[in-house]
Amino acid sequence: MITKDTNFLIVGLGLIGGSYAKALKNAGYSVSALDINEESIQYALENKIIDKGDISEKRLIQEADFIFICLYPTLLKSWIEENQQYFKSGITISDVCGVKGKIVDATQEILRKDVEFIASHPMAGKEVSGVKYADPTIFEKANFIITPTDKNTLERIEMMKELAKILGFTNISVLSVQKHDEMIGFVSQLTHVIAVTLMNTNDNTHLVDYTGDSFRDLTRIAKINENLWSELFISNKENLVKEIQDFQRELEYFERILQNENVEEMKRLFIQSTERRKLFDKRK
Repeated sequence: MITKDTNFLIVGLGLIGGSYAKALKNAGYSVSALDINEESIQYALENKIIDKGDISEKRLIQEADFIFICLYPTLLKSWIEENQQYFKSGITISDVCGVKGKIVDATQEILRKDVEFIASHPMAGKEVSGVKYADPTIFEKANFIITPTDKNTLERIEMMKELAKILGFTNISVLSVQKHDEMIGFVSQLTHVIAVTLMNTNDNTHLVDYTGDSFRDLTRIAKINENLWSELFISNKENLVKEIQDFQRELEYFERILQNENVEEMKRLFIQSTERRKLFDKRK
């Protein structure tokens, strides 16, 4: 289990990795970090976000009791393959990847038998990137999802729940890899597709002087990391395509009732959407 002597290593000091490091450091734990960007390491050291840091120091891996790999999905497996020779026996490894199906089984398959990888997903973020924007308060009203497989022990699942609380997450859930990816296709990836599509519908940039809060709120997440999100979309293509098709059918249905001036059906949809949205308001 986690104790005050647990040494944490963050691999990848972006927004999430930096926020994890800051939350753990604030809670009194020893935190080290690896990042290919030396400026990120220096910033984290100077601002006391981490205790130790380097771009490639293997000693930091050897000292770690728990490793959070905060890299793009396509880099996670290769980083483990290159560095697992340095892992302590019995350490726990987790990730922050937004899609699980393409990485969890493959990662557990190549991992040493005396090391446990248990996947997790912090449902938090900002429209900025980099350790300079590290902010553990983004976890306070956020969801933390653990996605264990039959290769994970109950002890490690409970450890991840404990760690999520330490990081500051409000709601902690356990989902299968499959259910996670189905869910994320709808609540996260489809919403990003809609926001991006709205911003790419004609050239609407001239509307900046006239738009209201509704357009700004709906398109906030259109400020998107093109490298990361293209990876996530392709990795979850089957689920995301299904969600896009379902959304298209619903949009076409709304178009029909509008064309037919079916006011009663329109009102029914408004009432239904209002009632469903109220459930989310209760979680604030």
